[in-house]
Amino acid sequence: MSDAEWRPHHNHWAVAGTVTLATFMEVLDTSIANVSLPHIAGSLSVGVDESTWILTSYLVSNAIVLPISGWLSTVIGRKRFYMTCVALFTISSLLCGLAANLPMLIFFRVLQGAGGGGLQPSEQAILADTFPPAKRGMAFAIYGMAVVLAPAIGPTLGGWITDNASWRWIFFLNVPVGIVSLFLSHRVVEDPPWVRARGRSIPIDYVGLSLIVLGLGALQYVLDKGQRDDWFASGLITFMFVVSVLAIVALVVWELTHDHPILELRLLGNRNLSIACVMMLALGIVLFGSIVILPQYLQVVMGYSAVDAGMVLSPGGIVVIALLPFVGRLLAHVDGRWLVAFGFLASAVALFVMTGIYPGISFGTAVRWRCYQSVGLAFLFIPITTAAYVGVPAGKNNQVSALTNLMRNLGGGIGISVAQTLLSRRAQFHQQHLVSHVTAYSPTLRQMLGGLGQALAHRGAATVAATRRAYAIIYGMVQAQATTLAFIDILWVLAIGCLLLTPLAFAMHKTKPGAVQMH
Repeated sequence: MSDAEWRPHHNHWAVAGTVTLATFMEVLDTSIANVSLPHIAGSLSVGVDESTWILTSYLVSNAIVLPISGWLSTVIGRKRFYMTCVALFTISSLLCGLAANLPMLIFFRVLQGAGGGGLQPSEQAILADTFPPAKRGMAFAIYGMAVVLAPAIGPTLGGWITDNASWRWIFFLNVPVGIVSLFLSHRVVEDPPWVRARGRSIPIDYVGLSLIVLGLGALQYVLDKGQRDDWFASGLITFMFVVSVLAIVALVVWELTHDHPILELRLLGNRNLSIACVMMLALGIVLFGSIVILPQYLQVVMGYSAVDAGMVLSPGGIVVIALLPFVGRLLAHVDGRWLVAFGFLASAVALFVMTGIYPGISFGTAVRWRCYQSVGLAFLFIPITTAAYVGVPAGKNNQVSALTNLMRNLGGGIGISVAQTLLSRRAQFHQQHLVSHVTAYSPTLRQMLGGLGQALAHRGAATVAATRRAYAIIYGMVQAQATTLAFIDILWVLAIGCLLLTPLAFAMHKTKPGAVQMH
């Protein structure tokens, strides 16, 4: 039997369901711990600022393993590597839940991130090899449900578990899922001939490995800690940024000239793959940037609890689940470039609509806006992922998965970092502008102070205390308005970015729907 005729012994959809289970578990863990940080900090007797290393440590190790996952799959076998990652993720999740202090928890999170970093690229490559090109759209639709839904429900689920049980259960939850995933993977997942044929005799690219660890580790630290430490005002952030730039530039030069590179950057000579990577970067920025800002606005300005703010995102996940199978089927009949263009255009329109945000928006309005945005996201993930494999030999699917997942995760880090920076800087800018109009000579201010003072006095407050409280209320209103304007600025940036990316879809090669081109 030739490589082209190979088909897995088990049902395609059983394989898809098995790898999607692990995907959901891993992606969920990137966001589920966010709302539990204050509880973790209190339980382990550390500051909230120190507890953020729980998130950073996971992201750094995750970012380092992602790009080398394709090489590791080739060297030790994809199924063996995949199951090792599931086992490492499951065991480290258990240890995270049992951690007695912060250093232990951070160490186990590093192990958990390393296991999680190898899961998504392996799973994506397994799907690409398991399904024939005409059916890949539906396969990636199932996979996409986990990738898009998990970060949406993570904060809500994490908040509910923390409030009703213990923060430790956000880690213990992974253990039974991981055991089931290991059992099913052992039974139904198998390596195709071209993966089994690749030798373990491939020499180890120690230089490339070192540069990946140094460059991406430093970059992830900069993205995660930059805003907190005021970016280049911090000597450490500046140093880490210089290290990341030098290491990444050296990595690109080295990998392009090395005979057995860990990261096969020469594949980016394929136009579809290079454009797909750019779009994955943009998708990560929009997806994670928007997931952060809307619930944050509801909590900071409107006083929502973490659970209620997370509930705003959940219906959007339901919209994605409903649309992804439809997009998967559509991809077999429609040029994927039109679907990608529609996805970016729909996302831009949704973000433009969201610029109408104001402190008095209802819960239903916020949910509806999130659902609008989810329509665009559903039309992006599957066509972009499918296009990335067009024209790439099957033996290189591991590398394609590593590159596209790396770009999406980098986009997520950039999106969150840029959103937080813009929020902080633009809120300060708008507050300065608004305060300049709030003067003692303003008739509107005097009228508001008089009305608030009288209302507070009627409630029993002394005259001096009533005046102070009136000023405090007005200052709070100015802060809320400044923060609102900052959120609107972020939405405009994301919307314009999506609009500019819309025509990029047509730079990809036109392919027959459901077909694939091989070099």
